[in-house]
Amino acid sequence: MNRYLPITAMLKLLPDAIHTEMVACVANQLIRGQVIEHQLGYLEGKHICLSIPDTGVTLHFRVTQQRLRRCSAHLPWDVRIRGDLSAFWRLANRQEDPDTLFFNRKLELEGDTDAALYIKNLLDAVEFDLDQHLQAVAGDRLAPHLRKMIEHNPLLRRSRGTLPV
Repeated sequence: MNRYLPITAMLKLLPDAIHTEMVACVANQLIRGQVIEHQLGYLEGKHICLSIPDTGVTLHFRVTQQRLRRCSAHLPWDVRIRGDLSAFWRLANRQEDPDTLFFNRKLELEGDTDAALYIKNLLDAVEFDLDQHLQAVAGDRLAPHLRKMIEHNPLLRRSRGTLPV
């Protein structure tokens, strides 16, 4: 049985525009307070396409003001990252690094070579800092309390400094 079947089914039921908007919102939220947030400037105005053929989903983003924004699928993309859901899942969960996925052709990069390489290097360098994120999202007063809640709740923690995935 395909362990990604529930996710695949959901992806096939909803239009790509909804997936794109959801992924952009989640990604933009997660990068708040992270180093990567300030590194997106290099990609300003770039149209990035994520293609997941085994689900039939194609997501289209434009980087604007250091944020991912949904953009029209009818516009030409600058960079396309293509791969099956399992490859994107392993990348998101840090089960495999981007280099391994790209070199083993589980993920493919196409388009503007400089931008594509920059994206691959960004993905490779991502280190999620929970404290920085909580600080950026909740501020000085609330961040320490949220951190304590996460540390004391086994459902909310995976290992020190990381969020459950």
